[in-house]
Amino acid sequence: MKNTSSDCTEILVGKAASMDGSTIVARNEDGYAPINPIKFVAHEAKDQTDAVYISITTGVKVPLPDHAYRYTATPQADQSDGQYEEAGINEYNVGMSSTETTATNARVLGYDPLVHNGIDEEAMLTLVLPYVKTAKEGAIRLGALLEKYGTGECNSIAFNDKDEIWLLETAGGHHWAAMRLPDDTYAIVPNQTVMQEVDVNDTDNFLVATDLVEFVEKHHLNPQPGHFNFREIFGTQSEADAYYNTPRTWYGQKLFNPEIEQEPTAQDMPLLRKPDKKIAIEDVQYFLSSHYNGTKYDPFGTFASGTEKEQVQFRSIAMDRNQASSILQIRNDVDENHAAVQWLAMGLFAYSPYVPFYTNITDTPEDYKNTTNDVDINNVYWLEKTLSVMIEPHYHEYSDMIHAYLDGCQSYARQRIEVTDKVIDGFNDDVSGFLTESNLKTAAEISKRTHTLFDEIVKKGLNLSKTTWEKGQNL
Repeated sequence: MKNTSSDCTEILVGKAASMDGSTIVARNEDGYAPINPIKFVAHEAKDQTDAVYISITTGVKVPLPDHAYRYTATPQADQSDGQYEEAGINEYNVGMSSTETTATNARVLGYDPLVHNGIDEEAMLTLVLPYVKTAKEGAIRLGALLEKYGTGECNSIAFNDKDEIWLLETAGGHHWAAMRLPDDTYAIVPNQTVMQEVDVNDTDNFLVATDLVEFVEKHHLNPQPGHFNFREIFGTQSEADAYYNTPRTWYGQKLFNPEIEQEPTAQDMPLLRKPDKKIAIEDVQYFLSSHYNGTKYDPFGTFASGTEKEQVQFRSIAMDRNQASSILQIRNDVDENHAAVQWLAMGLFAYSPYVPFYTNITDTPEDYKNTTNDVDINNVYWLEKTLSVMIEPHYHEYSDMIHAYLDGCQSYARQRIEVTDKVIDGFNDDVSGFLTESNLKTAAEISKRTHTLFDEIVKKGLNLSKTTWEKGQNL
């Protein structure tokens, strides 16, 4: 199975922009095709003297630190071409989301071509997340690896801890820059190089490859002397961007800053915005599950009367390529032993609930870690994927059932977080064991509700056949 799973949509929310003071790094893991089975796992901490990572994809060999921290991850089920662990949180409450596919322009690639024996998406989380204690350390470690080994892809990667969010973007085979998201802002990343003004002297807020400035000057790559606009120097502004990428930024900024007038195809939308209202986890879920709802570009045509051409004019956020969506939340209003939560949805996110998983755990539910390559509705990935196949042809007939299911799951998830937080405060026993069991209970209930929805959808669908014939019809 060839994995190209990073054709994604990402949103970052600083702690002063979120409703509860959390830092939030969230991303839809999408593929270039509808099928790429994903599982959810927890790796234990381990000692590993003289360990070396060897990529099955590129062959790169990377020596590893002697100790790896505990972490969660969402790898692909078939690892014959790599792990692609994608998103998780480690025992120091550092989150990492990798990766968002981007693009470096052809001029830059002429001077720093991509390399195909280095560190690609499939290896990044595995090489970084188990070995860092802060978000900034994550950016520093990944940047150093990129400079040393190179990469064969263009990507952005996000990190968060309780205080900071860092966004790193690659440029060519060996170059990169990273920025600290201002606390009172949010940012949307839609498969495009998005970082703008970089102050290479402000190391509290920016990090860059050791020779980045020299590289740009040597090859005359900066179109705006006196500025160092990473997007202008390294990114693309193509017609494909205007229809595939920028509309997703437009819709997100329309949700969180509705008074701002912009065109969906505009190439000059800023990366950073201060939201009109503080952003909750549910708002992030809505954005990542959206399909231009309420506009003429909605492929389901629910509330707006767009033409058939307009409804498919732009690449949707929720779509058949959705695989797994992780919202990495590091909270600041609870003790650190249960501050980290990974909200996880699988399948086509327009129909899939986000399940909250505390990450200070030793295991994950069986139906989240037993994902197979063949269809089996006894694992959550295939259950949600199968539901999407049944729902989409009759979306409007099923919409009331779906929204009742999603609303109920969302409220239940909030209840479970509230109950678990109250019990764990002041808890002196096995916190990881307790949180593992709490996760199992939460996931079991939502899986039960999903199987009930499956039953209801099948039974209603059997009455929607075009061959249905009532006795006495047309006699």
